[in-house]
Order: sequence, then C-alpha cells, then structure tokens
Amino acid sequence: MSENPDIVVLREGTEGLSMESYAEALRERLPDRTVVHARTPKMERELVADARVVTGITVDEALLARADRLELFACTFAGTDHVPMDVLGERGVAVTNAGGIHAPGIAEQAVGNMLVFSRRLHEGWRRKRRSEWRHFQSGELTGSTVTVIGLGSIGQAVTQRLQGFEVETIGVRYTPEKGGPTNEVVGFDEDAIHDALSRSRYVVVACPLTEATRGLIGESELATMPTDAVLVNTARGPIVDTDALVAALRSNKIRGAALDVTDPEPLPADHPLWDLENCLITPHTGGHTPLHWDRLADIVAGNLERLETGEPLENQVLAPEPN
Repeated sequence: MSENPDIVVLREGTEGLSMESYAEALRERLPDRTVVHARTPKMERELVADARVVTGITVDEALLARADRLELFACTFAGTDHVPMDVLGERGVAVTNAGGIHAPGIAEQAVGNMLVFSRRLHEGWRRKRRSEWRHFQSGELTGSTVTVIGLGSIGQAVTQRLQGFEVETIGVRYTPEKGGPTNEVVGFDEDAIHDALSRSRYVVVACPLTEATRGLIGESELATMPTDAVLVNTARGPIVDTDALVAALRSNKIRGAALDVTDPEPLPADHPLWDLENCLITPHTGGHTPLHWDRLADIVAGNLERLETGEPLENQVLAPEPN
C-alpha cells in the first residue's frame, strides 16, 4: 500500500469503463507521481486518508473525516449533484468535474441525427428490413436554421461541426451579450426563445437541467416550432415535457424527435415513445467514447500540476473555502 499517494482512483467505474484503465492513463501522464487504484473498500479507507487528489464518481463522507491531506476531488461525471459538496467545501477541498470530455461524441451524434432526418435514413433502414427496393424523397440539411439551446462545451461543439453544412445557427444562452459561435445569439427569455423556435428546422437541446430549464420545451414551445421541425435532445430528459412531445409527434405538429435522454429514464418498455416511427431513441449513449479516460486524465493530471503552481484549476466547480 502506497503512503501519501498523489492520486487515488476509487473503485466504482462509469459507463462500463475500467477504472484501472483510468489509473493507467494517469500514470502515463504522471510517471514521477504515485497513482493508486483503490480496488476494495478497505483500500479506499486506507488510501483516501493520505491522498492529495481523489478521483471517482463520488466520495463517501465517512472517508473524508481523516483525509487531512486532500486538496482536490476530481469527479468523473460532468454533474456533481451526487457529490458531498458542502462537506468538501468545509474541509477546504476543491472539486472539478468531467465537463467537456463528452462534447465531441454528443455533438457528432446530434449532427448525425439531423442528417438522419434530413436524408430520411431511418426510412431507408425500415425498407431494408422489409427487403423493399422502393424510392423515397429526401431533403437537405443545407439551408436549414438550427437553434442550439445552451452554448457550453456541447453546444459549441455542435455549432463547430455544423460549419461545413451551410446552415444558419441561433444560439440560446443566459448571457447573450457575451455572443458566441452561432450566427445569432439570444437569451432565455420566453419571447426570444419562441422567436428562435419559430424559425428553426432543427432544435438541439444542449443546456444543463436547472429549475429554469426544467420543462423548457413544452406544449407552447412545440406549437411554435414549424411542422417540419425536428427536436434533438442531447441534455437531460426533464428539459422537455414528455407528454407534450408525445402529443406533438402523434399529431405531426413537428416532424420528429431524436432523444438520447428521456423523462422518465430509463424509458419503460411500454412507453408510447417507443412506438412512434418519427422518434429516434438512444439509451443515453451520446457521450460514450473510447477517449473518455484519455481526455479526463489530461484534465486531472494537469490539475495536479496546477495545485503546485497556484494556477486556476481546469473544470473547477467548487473552490475551497478560505481558512
């Protein structure tokens, strides 16, 4: 058992990925540092007590009581609502997250879903299953207006990947005065959002779930969208009113939806969304990538160096309280 390890990788994995692979990625980047994978509860109890950095999905509050050397908890998720932030803050421990590492994959999937609907590739798959050689009409993504709700790492990645498609883009963000990578930027006020929706053939939801965004896309917003519009939700299920979406899809008030997230989630087998041909569903896999640990290890390894230089930490979501 290593004494005073620089980084302790906790045992619980994420997205079916090996935490030992994560530890190895950190060792490759920090060959002169001690990186230990705590494979058992006993190892966690012993190692966290002397660790400088701990990384994992979350950390048990009981482990923090003796962790006097701990400076940083590096969460392996983008969201930290499950992390004992208050306790970490009281103990002077900084917290970072994995924000941004999923953005390339999620953005690729969002653009892919737009292409599926513009070229009607899902209809091609249906006819292939029936061995049916019969032509159908397709459209083009070119010339469309795409509204991206949320201009964080995911929204920016979506916009970047749309640049070669000759589309007009509208970005929605809380601080529109900051501008952004889209052709136009508006705020989250109701009138601005409805104006953007009314002009959009594709609407990509890429914002965090907050009290302000819960139910952001509801019956009224779906009614504002053109009948040939497609909703792409890459963010969190509750941002979209599921009942309102089912009603809009059933009555062709919008052309379709591509959902990587749902409300509820997992989606029950008897839920009506499964039976709608104009709704594509993936089981919250948009962020899956073989580069998950490489991207996260880059952030965590860099932050270990920043702890020593006093530079701001990358992806910091909690600063330690001053003594």
